[in-house]
Order: sequence, then structure tokens, then C-alpha cells
Amino acid sequence: MSPRRHVSDDERRARISVRHALAPEFRVDSPEAATRAMTVLHATESATVYLSCWARVRSVDIVDIDQTLYDERTVVKQLAMRRTLFAFPRDLLSSAWPSASARVANTERARISKDIVNAGLAIDGNDWLDRARAEVLALLADAPEGLSALDVRQAVPMIDVKVSGISGEIWSAPRILTHLGATADIVRGTNVGRFPTARTRWTLTQHWLDDASSLGSAVDGYREIIRRWLYTFGPGTEDDIVWWLGSTKTVVRTALAELDAVSVSLDDGGTGWLLPEDLDEIVDPGPWVALLPVLDPTIMGWKGRDFYLGQHRNQLFDNRGNAGTTAWANGRAVGCWIQDDAGVVQVRLLETVSSQAKHALQTEAARLSEWLGGVKIGTGYNSPSMKSESVSPSTQL
Repeated sequence: MSPRRHVSDDERRARISVRHALAPEFRVDSPEAATRAMTVLHATESATVYLSCWARVRSVDIVDIDQTLYDERTVVKQLAMRRTLFAFPRDLLSSAWPSASARVANTERARISKDIVNAGLAIDGNDWLDRARAEVLALLADAPEGLSALDVRQAVPMIDVKVSGISGEIWSAPRILTHLGATADIVRGTNVGRFPTARTRWTLTQHWLDDASSLGSAVDGYREIIRRWLYTFGPGTEDDIVWWLGSTKTVVRTALAELDAVSVSLDDGGTGWLLPEDLDEIVDPGPWVALLPVLDPTIMGWKGRDFYLGQHRNQLFDNRGNAGTTAWANGRAVGCWIQDDAGVVQVRLLETVSSQAKHALQTEAARLSEWLGGVKIGTGYNSPSMKSESVSPSTQL
């Protein structure tokens, strides 16, 4: 019997550099390839998709990414895992729709229906939601170019309301669009705002994607998503996958069994999982650095993050568990980056790095400053290290 495969933290960091297309020689040639490398890209903030691609594509500009999203449509935004908006490779949508997205849609339906009844808008919240959805779909059927949320709200009076949610939040018309998006009836289409602003036009999925396939089973969908996750992020633990997927251990264990996933030991004593065809050791590609945006899939890829965060978790994540910008050296997050008033990128280190890494980070900051051309990236996810004003000269590059 062969000894159990062990994957050290060093090898896990090497896998990040190779599989995540971050080491220079492993960067890819297109935004679509960058998305596939990461399984999906986070898209909660519009700029994240662009900056995640910039970090991984050998040569790319904003127009290239726009073309991928809105002309070629090979990458499509979809609400899915953990009620988070992601940019999906087009062919993975058919796996997400019946699984992760359907789970979100079911949860949303229950919440919306209960809120509607509590607000006194209807006796039957499900019936109200079904009627609202039907009116929106009828409206968009006659608008193949798509409509903004404001346009939809004004054209469908029954959703032009403000409703108090169970947890105290106030929601309105966009919540109905969110539900329609989760059920794959509509998608976020053209963005009429200029980078990095998001001004989405909603459109019917059948208008946006001429090859949208019928929904398969949830089991098949989860299995394919987990298969791709394992290739990108493996080895990962059950807890990692459950957290990232926003699903249950039963779902994860079923997929791991059907994929014939292989258990491996990890440095922290835990059990990770790899695809059976992915057991060869990945060799460290050598020194590399990267500057990643808020909520980048690399920083958000696992629940157990010590092997790349070290002691920096509290400095690089806000109190809701959302990652700010990060600076990386050789597979570890070692700081963050901000922009000054002129839009120039500055790196803030949380630990001492080699002179070679410091110089490489300075070079990468200059490259990103030039790419952004003075455009400032606003965010709602400022980590403590990004907000800190007590940065010593030795840690500010």
C-alpha cells in the first residue's frame, strides 16, 4: 500500500503561484483564461474583475476585459456561492444555475416572501413574488438591449416599494432583480458606466446568451464546480470547500466521492483533497510578487488561511471577513496596497521582505499605477492595513 501523499505548506504556496497564474512565467494570455485559472472571479465590485485579470494576464487592457465581458460574453457575471456575485466562464454557468445559484434563489424567495407578508403588501408572499417576476420578465422581453434597475422600477410599479427585511435592512426593486438573476432568468448585461463604475443593464438570459443550456441536476452542477475548485485551490479541506461553496458537508462529500478525490495530509495535521489525476508534486517556480484587488479569489479561496496569511489575518480582512487589497511575495500575503491622492499605487508591508522582493513590489506598483492611469479605485472593503495612517517609512514602499 502506497504511503499517503503529504502536501506541505511550501508546496501549497507553489501551487498558488502556478495554478493561480501569478508567477510571471505562468501568467495567461486572456481574461477568459485568467477566469478559468481561478474557477471564477469575484465580481462584487466591478473593478475586482479587471484587477484580478491584470494581475494574471501577460498583456491586457480595459478594452480587452470589456470585450470579454460584453462582446464575446465568454465570461458572465452570476450570483452564486455564498450569495456572492462572481464572473463565471460561460460554460460553467450551466453547473452553477441548478446548484449554487438555485440554493441562493431558494433562500432569497423565502426571505422576500416573508418580508412582503410582514410589510402588509400581500397575504401570500410567494404569489406576490411570482407576479412581480412575471411583470419584469414581460418588460425585458421587449427590451433586448436591456434596462437599468431604475428603468425597471419605474416601469413596474408593484416593485417600486421599500420593504423592511427580517434583519432590519431595507430593500426595494433591485432585490427582485437579484432573485431573477439567481434563477437564471436574467443576467447582468452591458455596463454603461466607465471603468471602474458599474451601471448594469439587466437583460433576459436568452437575449444575452444564445446557447444558454437547460438546467441539469444540482448534484452534477456541484460536482463540476468542486472539480474545478480542486484543480485551482487543491489541496483543500472539507471545511474549505463547504465554506467557499456556501453549501453543506453532504453536498461536498458526495462530490468528493464521485470525483474519486484522494485524501492527503497537510502540515497543520488536517486532511486535504486532490483530484486523482493531480497528485504530482508542483515544484516551486522561484521568486514572484503580486498585487491583488479586494476580494480577489486567491485571498478568498480557503477557510483555513494560515499557510499564506501567517499572522496577518486581522490586518488584511475587515470585521465581516472580507479581504482588502493584498501584496504577495512567494505565495504569502505580506501587506496591502493603496493609492495616493494622485492615484499612484503604494505598497504597505506588514513584515520584512527581501530586498529582491521589495524591489519587485515597487516595480509591480509602478506597473499598476501606469495601467490605471490615475483612475482611483474606490472600495467598500477597506482592511485595517489599508486604513492605517501609522505606517512607518520602512513598511511604505
